[in-house]
Amino acid sequence: MTTVADFLRESIVALTAAGVPSPDADAELLVGHVLGRGRGEVQAQAILGAELSDDQLAFATSALERRVAREPLQHITGVAGFRSLELAVGPGVFIPRPETEQVAQFAIDALAAVPGDRPIGVDLGTGSGAIALSMAIEVPHAVVFAIEKSPEAFAWAIRNRDKANAPNATIVLGDLDSAFVELDGTVDVVISNPPYIPTDAIPRDLEVRLHDPELALYGGVDGLDVVRQVSRTAARLLHAGGTLVLEHGELQGTEIAELLRADGWTAVATHRDLLGRDRATTALAESNQP
Repeated sequence: MTTVADFLRESIVALTAAGVPSPDADAELLVGHVLGRGRGEVQAQAILGAELSDDQLAFATSALERRVAREPLQHITGVAGFRSLELAVGPGVFIPRPETEQVAQFAIDALAAVPGDRPIGVDLGTGSGAIALSMAIEVPHAVVFAIEKSPEAFAWAIRNRDKANAPNATIVLGDLDSAFVELDGTVDVVISNPPYIPTDAIPRDLEVRLHDPELALYGGVDGLDVVRQVSRTAARLLHAGGTLVLEHGELQGTEIAELLRADGWTAVATHRDLLGRDRATTALAESNQP
């Protein structure tokens, strides 16, 4: 019989050799997926000398081989954590990143601060629904609308909405330019994590390059094509003084701030993530634009 501790040691060696950035954590999460246990419980099982059954060992070995091949851990387990949510994810949808949790906080705070009993938030390009559902759950008196262009990602978002039991969240399939015209001039907060990688840039991580959908990654020659589209759509949707929140790459803060000011946005501010990298830009709508 193979013990949990033995399998963890072997997994860490294999994952390290494959260049996986966090081999220890991934090994424990893979075993946890097989056993239906959390990381702490897996660590306890290893200390106690627990053994894997033949079926568990076969399942764990298969999962390890997929991770060694740099398939995302979230595709193997089928879930990704985001704030208070456990999201279903898989091929065809962008896996939400931890840094986006901080970006979402700007929108959540802005939405919660709106006077009245029915603030309106919009998520442009919702992907898995991570941001929209976080807004809906954490600001339960708000109404949240989200749109997604990809049919594959939209299917994941609907699945996550149903799982999250967020009746105040509406998710639709469609294009940004025609998004929610019935809400023009009434929205309090718009947020977007658009594709912002330049077309000729190659993501460093194999998990991103091989498995994240291109529609969620690439934003044209300079990476800002969809950002420009978001700026136009958000300006149409927001009332004067409404808040725009944009996630972007760490080297794009200055360029995006200039773009937004040129589009008529005010109070433009760039914000750093916990590692000190430019990660988000916020702005206020001065007036509604046609």
